[in-house]
Amino acid sequence: MPKSNRSSSWITVLSELVAVFFKSMRLSKRGRTWHQHVVPHENGWAVRREGNKRITSTHRRQDTAINKAKRLARKHKADVIIHRADGTIRDRIGYD
Repeated sequence: MPKSNRSSSWITVLSELVAVFFKSMRLSKRGRTWHQHVVPHENGWAVRREGNKRITSTHRRQDTAINKAKRLARKHKADVIIHRADGTIRDRIGYD
């Protein structure tokens, strides 16, 4: 009796490992997104790709930063996420 419990637990563990492996493969194929964030910056506003530490471009005015982010998002069929000066999200525009 204990032997069958042990083998069924092995099967359960093995099936969970296989499921995790295939899920991670699907996520890696998807890759990073091209969503563009318009965020406050030292002397104005910046456009930054989601997940990047580096800034794509800087602008004195928020509307010019939004226009730049929109161009990039349209090109890559992504979203523009516009932040307020305090960092909270103000708006999201999708270009799917």
